[in-house]
Amino acid sequence: MRSTGNGRATGSPLPLHGGAADPTPRHPAAAPAGTPQDATDHRIGYRGPTACAAAGITYRQLDYWARTGLVEPSVRPAYGSGTQRLYSFRDVVVLKIVKRFLDTGVSLQNIRTAVQHLRTRERADLAQMTLMSDGATVYECSSPDEVVSLLQGGQGIFGIAVGVVWRDVESALAQLHGERVDTGETLIGHHPADELARRRHRAG
Repeated sequence: MRSTGNGRATGSPLPLHGGAADPTPRHPAAAPAGTPQDATDHRIGYRGPTACAAAGITYRQLDYWARTGLVEPSVRPAYGSGTQRLYSFRDVVVLKIVKRFLDTGVSLQNIRTAVQHLRTRERADLAQMTLMSDGATVYECSSPDEVVSLLQGGQGIFGIAVGVVWRDVESALAQLHGERVDTGETLIGHHPADELARRRHRAG
């Protein structure tokens, strides 16, 4: 288990607390965008309906969370009539995690703290991270031993494997339309059924 620099013992879960956090998402390196697009490419944004579909939320939830600052679009906010919010891949991952926390009754204050924490972490950290909550506190666990430690203490009642959510969102967005941030070009998603049809056509 890596040292966190905050004095916690090696191998112990990290309780998340509100406080100053770098709100700027740190995007992972990605291959050049193409069609089908790399869903994690930081040069690709996703409009509200696409973000809702991938995160499993309603547009009303998306709009409310943006207006209250819970999860704001980091690519492009709505800044006037007719403008479209544009969400990054990481934004959509956070939206899906927020939905899961709300569904299990985690307090909004703890969810806000978790959102701040997620936005400061690198992709390699997220892939190994499990967020757990006992209803009063959200914990970061970065190893199976830490998860077991919480469960044995009777604290961990709900957990989210962030890496699994990441892969789920990546798979969903790869089948939906994205938008190139620099050019505004619409990128068509790659649907498995379309590929199957193309293969059958070639075989015929």
